[in-house]
Amino acid sequence: METKKIQLLLQQYFEGETSFEEESILEEYFSSDDIAEELLEYKEFFSGISEIRQLEGTSIEEDIMDFILEKEHQEKTRYRGLWKTVTGIAASIIIVLGSLLIYEQQKQPFKDTFTNPDEAYAYAEKTLQYISGVYETGLSPLSKSKKINDGLAELEKFNVLNEASKPIKKGIKTINKGFDITENLQKNSQLTKNE
Repeated sequence: METKKIQLLLQQYFEGETSFEEESILEEYFSSDDIAEELLEYKEFFSGISEIRQLEGTSIEEDIMDFILEKEHQEKTRYRGLWKTVTGIAASIIIVLGSLLIYEQQKQPFKDTFTNPDEAYAYAEKTLQYISGVYETGLSPLSKSKKINDGLAELEKFNVLNEASKPIKKGIKTINKGFDITENLQKNSQLTKNE
């Protein structure tokens, strides 16, 4: 009957459904000398698990995690080194090609676009007229700003009224301060009455 119980516990163990106590029962059973012949194949497995648990300060989970982290670090450093190498090679190629292009351009003399100076003058005049037309089109909306400036000049005349009303505004500020002081005094007197 004990063999059937152990077989049931083994089945639950390999399905991941055993508790810590049930796992301890299995470890004790397989560490004893009284093991059924059909279950002898599991003895080495459970003795290995017992040895792993007896190691101080380390667990199998920590060892596995350390291994994974170490592998990730190795991959990152390998790719980082590869990236530095590739970018270095690319920069070298760009420098060499740029130098060759500059050298080739310096070897070739400057070529004129037009052989006839009259054609060059006519083309330059046509280009400047086109630019002038586009410039005028862009400035035309700004002509309305003259009207705005004239309107602002008219409003400046009202500035005299603002200057004349300054003493009145100053008096109103003083009156408002007086109202604020009396309001604060009323609040304070109500607070003292409530206490």
